Amino acid sequence: MANSLQDQLLKAGLVDASTVKGVNKAKKKKARQQRGQGIEAVDETREAVLRAQREQAERDRQLNAERNRQAQDRAIVAQIRQLITSSRIPRGNGQVAYNFSDGSKIKKMFVTAAIQDQLANGRLAIVRLDDSYELVPMVVADKIRQRDESYVIVSQQPQASVDQAEDPYADYKIPDDLMW
Repeated sequence: MANSLQDQLLKAGLVDASTVKGVNKAKKKKARQQRGQGIEAVDETREAVLRAQREQAERDRQLNAERNRQAQDRAIVAQIRQLITSSRIPRGNGQVAYNFSDGSKIKKMFVTAAIQDQLANGRLAIVRLDDSYELVPMVVADKIRQRDESYVIVSQQPQASVDQAEDPYADYKIPDDLMW
């Protein structure tokens, strides 16, 4: 319609051809400038949107990594709990007090003499289950230690038997009532 209006004005003699050309040229120049400015504005907007998307993707990646770590930690705790509950050894009605340290605290557990010997020889270990302590075989304690070392409280290394010929104290008798 604009062209038809321009044509009508030209025919009516109200405007001359040079004025129409100048107006068309100004329109094209203005449109070109707006497109140029619009492209720059679109580029800045697009860059801001892309930057925000990258930042959101990085936050999502970090959040997923944290969730995965928490899930792995929960799985490890569940495995340790299952190991302890499935292989714990009952203490029986022990009359022998076995003292051990848990961090900076000294704890006491009543066990039988046989269990005390097994603890001292490295065949049994004491592990923490919630707020209590349980006895487990050394094999299980090693599996627990592989997952999280903080659960294993007392774990003696099995003592190698000393040959009688190499034992410098073989001639000395150890009293039966000696208690460590």
